[in-house]
Amino acid sequence: MDVSVASGLAGLVGFVTGALAVLAFRWSEREREAAVPSPPEDTLAALPPGAAAVLSVLRSSAVVLDDSDRVVKASAAAHSFGIVRGDRLVAEELLRIARQVRRDGEIRQEELELPRGPLGKEKLAVHARVAPLGSRFVLVLVEDHTEAKRVEAIRRDFVANVSHELKTPIGALSLLAEAVLGASDDPEAVRRFAGRMLDEAARLSSLVQEIIDLSRLQGDDPLRHASPVSIDDVVAEAVDRSRALAQAKCIELVSGGEEGLRVLGDENQLAMALGNLVENAVTYSPEHTRVAIGVRRVGDLVEISVTDQGIGIPETELQRIFERFYRVDKARSRSTGGTGLGLSIVKHVAANHGGEVSVWSVEGQGSTFTLRLPLVATSAAPAESTKTSAREATP
Repeated sequence: MDVSVASGLAGLVGFVTGALAVLAFRWSEREREAAVPSPPEDTLAALPPGAAAVLSVLRSSAVVLDDSDRVVKASAAAHSFGIVRGDRLVAEELLRIARQVRRDGEIRQEELELPRGPLGKEKLAVHARVAPLGSRFVLVLVEDHTEAKRVEAIRRDFVANVSHELKTPIGALSLLAEAVLGASDDPEAVRRFAGRMLDEAARLSSLVQEIIDLSRLQGDDPLRHASPVSIDDVVAEAVDRSRALAQAKCIELVSGGEEGLRVLGDENQLAMALGNLVENAVTYSPEHTRVAIGVRRVGDLVEISVTDQGIGIPETELQRIFERFYRVDKARSRSTGGTGLGLSIVKHVAANHGGEVSVWSVEGQGSTFTLRLPLVATSAAPAESTKTSAREATP
């Protein structure tokens, strides 16, 4: 067969195939539209003047039902929220209220919990307001309050946790003060009780300060008035913060990695976050071990890792250690003065700077916490840095 004839036949076959595909697509679209019948024109025309235009711009989920519970008009939010499918309102609770309003003409509003989807048990917290619209229609307005409810629950839990945590050192101080009064004629007992009072007072002071720090972090955006922060300075400050504690336990602090890296943010917050990681590593490590702080560049990020040879964290607890007031071993945390807020502060600082914190740990072998932050984009900075340093703080 001639080449030109073959190419012509191939082109014709391609054209016919494409035409058939287009026809099939249009046919399927028509079938889909036919499956969801549109409201009759006279029904739409019977809506009060301007109602359709108002519904089209509402940010809340708005639905207009006719006297047979059929959806005549629905806002885009109602479709995306999942309360409307085709020409039906799928939430039975909303239908119940709409029928009551249709019967007596009274406006009703209720707080409801609607299923988040066909599977699972998750619920959406919504505020529904239903009112008559003309003589034939009912207007359903639904506001999603799920996020507000979640924040309120977190606030209540936080207040409850703070109250519980403050009771322990305050109660201990009260009992120790009574013990001192009762042992006023025993100097040795007074010294012992006074020492314990100092420990409890220090623990209470630390808890209050961390609550203040966490509260500030939640209300402050470090990127609003950000400036370039040297990672070298942040690491040095974090090491200095735990130097005395490390020397007391004969723990070697070692830091090293790439130098000259910078991020955008708040230096005090970053130093506090990394300082918490280093202090935790020293606190939960046995004597005569090592804690290492490493810095490296990974693409457009800087990774700051803190590795210890401590007791490690059970795998079942890894997902919860960044929660406020959560402690893996409550008895051990109390003996070391832990408040359960340090890692929560680290998580908030990382998130506020557009980064994240993660953990790797094996019981009995130690842990590695890694703080990842976006680097400052500078043309002067080399793409790859191989310069390393090692700074040691030996006891």
